[in-house]
Amino acid sequence: MINIDYKSDLPIYEQIIEQFKINIMKGVFAEGDMVPSVRKMAATLGITPSTVAKAYTELERQGVIETIRAKGTFIATNAPNSVPLDIDKNKKKMLSEIIELKHAGYTLNQIQSIIKELYESI
Repeated sequence: MINIDYKSDLPIYEQIIEQFKINIMKGVFAEGDMVPSVRKMAATLGITPSTVAKAYTELERQGVIETIRAKGTFIATNAPNSVPLDIDKNKKKMLSEIIELKHAGYTLNQIQSIIKELYESI
């Protein structure tokens, strides 16, 4: 679900934000899905609740999640950072793989080189 790279230069709260967006794009999280509470997420990841709260605050500011008083926090309807539903599954899968290459440490030039090599092999 949410994977944190403790060796990354990217702050943990930003990794949480990116992971939420990736999971929405991949369809792991869908509109209306309940998001774990700050405390539960912090305990699961082994980090402080304030770090998770910072990520959730930013995700809410960006319209990715929404909090409903006395009900909880949910993936927002039409979250702006999700992939539009009209993109077919193959394109969505390719985009997901490109994002994974980025998170694996590949540079933009390396990713472009891989795509170019694949394109030329067709």
